[in-house]
Amino acid sequence: MCGIAGIWKPRYRGNELREIAYSMAQALMHRGPDDGGVWISNDSGVCLAHRRLAVVDLSPEGRQPMRSRCGRYVIAYNGEIYNYLDLRQELEHAGAVMSWRGHSDTEVVLAAIAHWGIESALQRFTGMFALAVWNDANKTLHLARDRIGEKPLYYGVVDGGVVFASELKALRRHPGWRENVDRASLSLLLRYSYVPTPRSIYSNIYKLVPGSLLTLTAVELRDLALLNSEFQKGKVSIYWSAIDVARNAPRVGYTGNEQEAEEELHEKLLSAVRGQMISDVPLGAFLSGGIDSSTVVALMQAQSAHPVRTFTIGFQEEEYDEVKHARAIARYLGTQHTELYVTPADALSVIPQLPTVYDEPFADSSQIPTLLLSRLARAHVTVSLSGDGGDELFGGYNRYFWGGRLWRKFRYVPLSLRRLIASGISAISPLTWNIVTGRLRSLMPAEVRDGNVGDKLHKLAGVLPSADSDAMYETLVSLWERPSEVVRGCPMLSESSRFAMLAHGVSRFEQRMMLVDLLTYLPDDILVKLDRAAMSVSLESRLPFLDHRVVEFAWRLPFHYKIRHDVGKWLLRRVLCRYLPRHLFERPKRGFGIPLDSWLRGSLRDWAENLLDPVRLRQEGFLEANPIRRAWEEHLSGSRNWQHHLWGVLMFQAWLEKIR
Repeated sequence: MCGIAGIWKPRYRGNELREIAYSMAQALMHRGPDDGGVWISNDSGVCLAHRRLAVVDLSPEGRQPMRSRCGRYVIAYNGEIYNYLDLRQELEHAGAVMSWRGHSDTEVVLAAIAHWGIESALQRFTGMFALAVWNDANKTLHLARDRIGEKPLYYGVVDGGVVFASELKALRRHPGWRENVDRASLSLLLRYSYVPTPRSIYSNIYKLVPGSLLTLTAVELRDLALLNSEFQKGKVSIYWSAIDVARNAPRVGYTGNEQEAEEELHEKLLSAVRGQMISDVPLGAFLSGGIDSSTVVALMQAQSAHPVRTFTIGFQEEEYDEVKHARAIARYLGTQHTELYVTPADALSVIPQLPTVYDEPFADSSQIPTLLLSRLARAHVTVSLSGDGGDELFGGYNRYFWGGRLWRKFRYVPLSLRRLIASGISAISPLTWNIVTGRLRSLMPAEVRDGNVGDKLHKLAGVLPSADSDAMYETLVSLWERPSEVVRGCPMLSESSRFAMLAHGVSRFEQRMMLVDLLTYLPDDILVKLDRAAMSVSLESRLPFLDHRVVEFAWRLPFHYKIRHDVGKWLLRRVLCRYLPRHLFERPKRGFGIPLDSWLRGSLRDWAENLLDPVRLRQEGFLEANPIRRAWEEHLSGSRNWQHHLWGVLMFQAWLEKIR
């Protein structure tokens, strides 16, 4: 795992180019503390820079940027190719390579590109990566990103040249950098808690789409205005598409029975975990006690001659604590387990660092425990496997159950009547709903017996008037449903048409949600949260569920192999039963959350109050003070729980304070 950066500006030469690139790479020291390098092509004005976290082949033969044996290609690469040993053998049999300098996957990546061409090589790679390859023969720059988007890559035009890097903080080191916050991106941040790809928080800086290849030539570089327009439109070539995988699934289908499907899934996951356990440094795993992480750890332990290192964090608040579940599973599997309890003081100590760690404003509050868990793991290992991705592939999120059920029940109810019902629900405050339902708690279904019934009913009221399923999905995943009323100078934006385009050809509502989550929420929230937290402490994170062969197999499965009787991960549970008794993992799903609502009213109140000061908001000019202050006062009073809405505002404010 590493950090990459680079520039292409023909007017730059020699020392000037080297100094800029070196400074950009130094901003990524946390991603690669072990080594660094800069490569320059003076005649073309191209520079590739690299910071190295040595994981496979710790010798100098793994240094980057690396030049191919033929001399044609130079690479700066971040990630791991798990099937590199198979590719190495294939290249040897083809006579493409007679001898190797070392045993790094980087050398194999270069040889594969030189032998098969870049697009064909990308299609052969199994792994996670973001890479920049310079073709010195035809003066062409290639930027590529892995299929699901595990590794980040930003790019754009700065000071008359093309720049790219693993994180925005490297681009900000460029002397020609100018801050230009994009208000539309800010609006989307407040809606979703993240800035969706291909946007970034800055105008004219973009994220490369997962599974894509961007190729730039010297001819294109001469017209930067046109090039920036192309960047804005996201015109890249796609070498692998989750959309195509999902659309083709009914045609390809799965012809085996349930037992055969279980066996095949088991074998694919075993293979994925085995490939991701290759490491020349200490390796472990995150263990929450849930189905996904427990499956990964069970498969690791089944293939390890020694106890696997596992790590868990917990909270004193019972409703957020899963330490006892993780501890029981670790004991049963025989892992070497480490756990840490988190206090509000721990969270408070982390919060000032979040703008630097996440680099662009990011507002999934589970970023706090993820960062603390990464620090815990890094004290013992350099690589850690995680169970992320299982929810999107096998139907784990609660919205897949009750969202699908709700749409089927209400889709034929006239829209006017649904609006009337929604108005009736909204007319009663959440606090009043909580009081009323609290008296009836013993008569209510178990899944809604908590103190937030009123907020859930108001969320239901927002969902009911949806014109179609894509609009319903947008409401389900939205925080500020009308962020244009909160962001100054920003028009009303709706993403439902984009969701409809992404899920075109997938008919069942639950599967449409799963696909859009795979394309948006997973890479832009879950994977960002994990990558930035882990890499901030130089920890490499790996995700076996996101092996593309597992992803493709999951989409071939019939829907009822994933969700059955409103229970998700049906087939995955059967695989896990091979290693664990059901009572150790069968329980209601919990997110990786924190007691943010009470912390904002308590230990975090002064910090939040300073950032939400109305005078400050008006002076900065990005956010409307009135709706934010109203939400803050309602939250403090306990009449509403606006924790997630406010967290988005707070994370932007903290980020803005940090960069200015």
